[in-house]
Amino acid sequence: MITWMQRHKKWLIITIWISTIAFIGAGFVGWGQYKYGDKASAVAKVGNVEISMSDLQKAYSRLYQQYNQMLQGNFDQEKAKQFGLQKQALQQLIQQALLTNLAQSYDLMVSDHELFDVIRSQKAFYKNGSFDKELYKQVLSQNRMTPKEYETSLRKDILLQKTLALLPVKTSDNEEKIINTLLNIADKIEYKVLSQDMITLTPTDKELKKYWEGIKNNFMTDISYEIIFIKEAPVVNSYDNATIEKYYKENKTHFKDSEGKILPLESAKSAVVKELNAKASKDAALRKYIAFKKGKLDASVKQEKLTISAHNNPLGDTALQTVTKLSSTKPYAKPVLINDTYYIIELVKINPATTKSFEAAREELLPLYLQQAKQEKLLALANNLLGTFTGKKTDFITINSVDTLEKLSKEEAAEFLQKLFISDKKKNFITLNDGKIVLYNILEQKLLTNKNSKESDVIARLKSTMFSEGLIKTLQNKYQTEIFIQGL
Repeated sequence: MITWMQRHKKWLIITIWISTIAFIGAGFVGWGQYKYGDKASAVAKVGNVEISMSDLQKAYSRLYQQYNQMLQGNFDQEKAKQFGLQKQALQQLIQQALLTNLAQSYDLMVSDHELFDVIRSQKAFYKNGSFDKELYKQVLSQNRMTPKEYETSLRKDILLQKTLALLPVKTSDNEEKIINTLLNIADKIEYKVLSQDMITLTPTDKELKKYWEGIKNNFMTDISYEIIFIKEAPVVNSYDNATIEKYYKENKTHFKDSEGKILPLESAKSAVVKELNAKASKDAALRKYIAFKKGKLDASVKQEKLTISAHNNPLGDTALQTVTKLSSTKPYAKPVLINDTYYIIELVKINPATTKSFEAAREELLPLYLQQAKQEKLLALANNLLGTFTGKKTDFITINSVDTLEKLSKEEAAEFLQKLFISDKKKNFITLNDGKIVLYNILEQKLLTNKNSKESDVIARLKSTMFSEGLIKTLQNKYQTEIFIQGL
């Protein structure tokens, strides 16, 4: 599945970005530091439309959640890097911005009435069978969004949908006849599935080193950061009733029950004390930060040294993200809270990434070598067997017969059949995206007389994709794109 998705990233972007903000609840997923150009308020500008860092974070988070769902929870930051998720998120926003420019040029807009019609149609905000305004606010609050933020994003989405709706995707009778004919071609075949499981290899170090020499620049050490840090433990104070009552009165909206109602003082007292201690802890950490920065830290305060990187980081992601934002001219970080303790960090040195030695890269290198070498041997095996193979014979199958081919999943069968029915060879083999090879021999062919009821939908989707791709290319030439963020 991952291999297929990596090879089809381009089309996945087009499919995924159209949904934009149509769901709620994606948590933010961070990815570290980027350097900006002069326009620090935006990461990119397309025509008259600016793309903010907040937009980029949300787009990244949505893509992350969608990939995670598609991979049934088996998606992580390493896979996100392999998929180039950061670049995908920015590309998604650039495409949206191109369409927004087009919408603006035609004075398209979304009225309040249209916006609230869409909101009132969303079942997530329904209670007892009808739209509930308080539930609407509550659901958004639980997902760390304000109504204004959600409505702004939703308005953009509706505008994009209105713009895409202008694409001419009507179908003609002739197009339907062509598709109907294509869907009714039936072949009776003999086929045999070859997979890498059939190949056994034990590579030598000489073979691995030769392979490594060609791709060694792909194996880099992590950037590491030498730091000095000090800690400020949580403050635990006792407070008199007057202090507690005063703080409660000034901040009572902080203390609510599960239904959002403000708690009375007696019920909120422990939470008030906790918040007072948190405030005192932060104040103490800030005082220590100022002293550390000015070189006036008390000699009794312990300073610790550590080198951290993405794969060697006992302090956790928060600390690493903080450190990556530091530089030689601004080496001190304000206190960051990690596991109830404030850390004040000074960056001492940045060690850039270097090419790994063969020995260090061997563990990562081996599966890549085996994948390539096995595929080469599998291809040679397919060529040797093509003229003489004996396989499984089918009844008449069409391009939709994905459930009838043994030893192939539905996804693999769909890919094989699509390639089979555009092939002009009676006997050949087809390589699938996951590496499997299917030998086939067409034994008999005929044209069925079935009437397919969905050919107009097939044509509409195909034409919509083609027009969308052509439109984006046209808009790229019309509206200048400036990217202010480095590394993407």
